[in-house]
Amino acid sequence: MKDRKGGRFKSSFKLRQKGIQVTGEWKTVPIDPNLLADEEFRDIVCLEELTEYKLVSSSKVGEVKEKKRKAESVSEGGSEEEEEPIVPPKKKKKKKKKDLRSKADKSSDPNATEIDVPVVKEVKCEDHGHVAESSSSTKDAPKKKKNKVAKNKVSQAQEALPSVATSKKVKNWTTEVLSASADHKADVSAWKDLFVPEPVLRALSCLGFSAPTPIQALALPSAIRDKMDVLGAAETGSGKTLAFAIPMIHSVLQWQKSNSSTTRNDSVSKESHQHHDETRWENEDEAEKRTHQQAEDSRDEDDASLTTGCVEVLENFEFDSGDKADTVGSHKKRPLLGLVLTPTRELAVQVKHHIDAVAKFTGIKTAILVGGMAAQKQERVLNRKPEIVIATPGRLWELVKERHPHLSNLRQLRCLVIDEADRMVEKGHFLELSQLLEILNDSQYNPQRQTFVFSATLTLVHQTPTRVLQKKNTKKMDKKTKLELLMEKVGIKGKPKVVDLTRKEATVESLTETRIHCNTDEKDYYLYYFLLQYPGRTMVFANSIDCVKRLSSLLTILNCDPLPLHANMHQKQRLKNLERFAERESCVLLTTDVAARGLDIPNVQHVIHYQVPRTSELYVHRSGRTARAANEGLSLLLIGPDDLINFRKIYKTLEKSEELPFFPVEATCMTAIKERMNLARQIEKAEFFNSRAKQHDSWLQQAAEALEIDLDDNMLMGNEEEESRKQKMLKGMKKQLKHMLSQPLFKVLMKTKYPTQSGKLLLPHTSVGISESALGTVSKQQAKRKKSIKLN
Repeated sequence: MKDRKGGRFKSSFKLRQKGIQVTGEWKTVPIDPNLLADEEFRDIVCLEELTEYKLVSSSKVGEVKEKKRKAESVSEGGSEEEEEPIVPPKKKKKKKKKDLRSKADKSSDPNATEIDVPVVKEVKCEDHGHVAESSSSTKDAPKKKKNKVAKNKVSQAQEALPSVATSKKVKNWTTEVLSASADHKADVSAWKDLFVPEPVLRALSCLGFSAPTPIQALALPSAIRDKMDVLGAAETGSGKTLAFAIPMIHSVLQWQKSNSSTTRNDSVSKESHQHHDETRWENEDEAEKRTHQQAEDSRDEDDASLTTGCVEVLENFEFDSGDKADTVGSHKKRPLLGLVLTPTRELAVQVKHHIDAVAKFTGIKTAILVGGMAAQKQERVLNRKPEIVIATPGRLWELVKERHPHLSNLRQLRCLVIDEADRMVEKGHFLELSQLLEILNDSQYNPQRQTFVFSATLTLVHQTPTRVLQKKNTKKMDKKTKLELLMEKVGIKGKPKVVDLTRKEATVESLTETRIHCNTDEKDYYLYYFLLQYPGRTMVFANSIDCVKRLSSLLTILNCDPLPLHANMHQKQRLKNLERFAERESCVLLTTDVAARGLDIPNVQHVIHYQVPRTSELYVHRSGRTARAANEGLSLLLIGPDDLINFRKIYKTLEKSEELPFFPVEATCMTAIKERMNLARQIEKAEFFNSRAKQHDSWLQQAAEALEIDLDDNMLMGNEEEESRKQKMLKGMKKQLKHMLSQPLFKVLMKTKYPTQSGKLLLPHTSVGISESALGTVSKQQAKRKKSIKLN
C-alpha cells in the first residue's frame, strides 16, 4: 500500500463523498511469518498503516490532484524547452524502455486477466487527451511542443512495441501455432466463400491459415449466413476453436454496425479520460511490482499479474466512483455480446489467445474469467466492458451472483459457446453451469442468440450393458438421442446445424496406438525405459494427483526433470509449467486429466497412459494431445491387472477392428533400468518419511510453544542418532545412484580395437536405439510381423 504521486488515498467505505489527504508518512506494520504460510493470505506482500491524515471532500481532492497534475505537466514542458541540451539522452531512453517493458509484459503474460486495447486506440485516447489540455490552457507555445514530444514518443513506442512483444511471447505455448509472419502473408481466397469478415481475413492471412479445415468449411456458412445454432463434432486438432470464434466475431461486428455511430462517439468521449488515467496508473503499478519482484525472484514474471495489492482495489474504486447514471448508460451501450464457457482454466487461456489473434484488426475487446486468479483484477477488466468473455463456470457464476453491471444484462448476449460440451453437461459436474444455463434460458433468454456446442466426443456413444436394457423404461442410446439430450440441457430450441466429422474409431488416422502389458509395480520400469530410449516432448497421464506427485519425485531423483500439472497446484505454476513444456524440445509433462481436453501444445510426439483412463472419451482426448493437424504421433497404454476392465470397455466402445500392437522393448536394458528404479524408489520412500517426520515434529513443537509447556522427547517421531543414521544411509544411496546414472545404459558394441594415446577410444554416449524414433521402431515391428504372416 504505497503512497502515490499526489499523496492521496481514496476511501472504499460507505462514505464515498469523503476523501483522505495524506499529511504524514506510511509506516510498515510487522507481519507474523506464519500468517503468510496460510493459503488465504498468499497474495499479501506487505502491510503499511497511515496515522496522520485529513478528511476532506472528494471533489476538493480531485481538484488538488488536477492542479498538481497540470503544474507537473507545465513544469515538465518548461524543463523540456529550457534544459533540452543539458539533460543526457540516456535517461530518456531508460524511461521509454521501462514503459515498453511494462506494456509488453502485460500483452504477453498468460496469467494477466487484463485485455490489451489495440495500439491505434491507445494513440487516439492519448491524442484526444492532449488536444483537450491544449485547448483549455492559456500557454500555447509550450503545450504545442509538449504535444509534439508526446506524439514522437507514441510513434517510437508503436515502432518498438512489436519487437519487444515478439521476444516476450515465446513464453506462451500458443505462440508457435499463432506465430504471425509479417514478411509472408498467406493467400486467403479459400475463406472468402465462407462469409468471413474482411478484418478477420487480414488476420488469417498474417497467421498463415491459407485454407479452412473441414469443420470450419462446413460450420461457418451455416453460422454466419444462416445464423443457425451449430453442434460440431470433429477429431482432436481439427480447428474447432476458429469454427466458433469467427462467427462470434462476425456477430459482434454486425451489432457494432447496426448501432449508430453517435452512441459510439459518446461512449468514447466519456471513457477516454478514464481510460487514459487507468492505463497511466497501471503502468505505475506494473513498474512498482516489477522492482519488488526483481528483488525477490527474477524468474517469477507472473507475480505482477496475480498479486492483489491495495493499489488495485483503489483503482477499482476510482473507476466505480463516477456518476452512477453514466456507468449504467455506458453498460447499456456496450453490453456483453459473446460468452465462451470452457471446462479448464488452461483451455480458457488458450481460447482467449486464439480469439485475440483472429480479432486483432477488429478492435474487439476480450476478457478472461477463471479461478486461481485475483477476482478484483477480473472485476476491473469487466469494468472496461469487453464484448467477448471467456470463462470457466465457477468464477463466472460467482461474479454473476455479485451482480456485476457488465454481467447483469445477459439478455443482449448474441453468441453462447460451450466448448467440450459433453464434459461440461456431465451429471454431477459443473453445477454452476446448469444454474447459468437456467438463467440464460429463462429470465435472460434472447431469441436471437446463437449457441455453438463443440467437442471431439460429442457423438461418441457407449454400448449399454444388457442388464440395464432389460430394465423397464430404458432406451438404447444412439447418436440422435444423445444429441437431443444435449440440446435439451443446453437450451437449443430450434433445429441446429449438426456437423459430425468423427471417425468410427474416434481417434485420428495419423495416431499410432500401442500397448504394454505388465504388473502394476513394473509400470515405473517401462515408463523410465521409454523416456530414456525415446527422448522428445512426452505427456504422461495418470488418474490421480497422488500418482503424479509420486512419479514427479521419482523421475526428479533419476534426473529426468519432469514438469507436474494437476488441480492442486497454483494457477500461476500450472501456466508456467505448460510454457516450459512448450519451450523445451525434450521434456516430460506429468499430468492428470486437467490437460486432457483442448490444449494445443505444438509438436507433442508421445502420449503415455500410465493408468488406463476410466472412459473412452478421456482416452480419445488424452491421445488427441499428439498427432494434431495431420502430424504423426504415438499413444502408449501401460496396462496392469487393475486396468484390464477399463481397457476392454474402451476397446469395445471405439469398435477397434484390429488388436493394438505391443510396443517393442529391449530386454537386455531392463536389468539396469530395474536397478536404477529400485534404488530411486528407496530414496524417494526415505525422503518422504523424513519430510513427514519433520512436519509432525515441527507442528508439535509449535503447539507446545503456544501452550507454554515442555515437550516430551518420546512424543517426537525421530531422535538425533536415528536421524543421523538415516541421513548417512540416504547419502550413500544417492552416491550409488549418481554413479549408476553416469554409466551409459544403451551401450554401442565396438567389434574392432584402435590404439590411441590415452589407451581408449573416446566416443560420445549415443546409440543406434536413441537415434531411431518410437514410431520408427513400432512400424518396423509391424512390417516384420506382416512378413512373417505372409511367409506362413
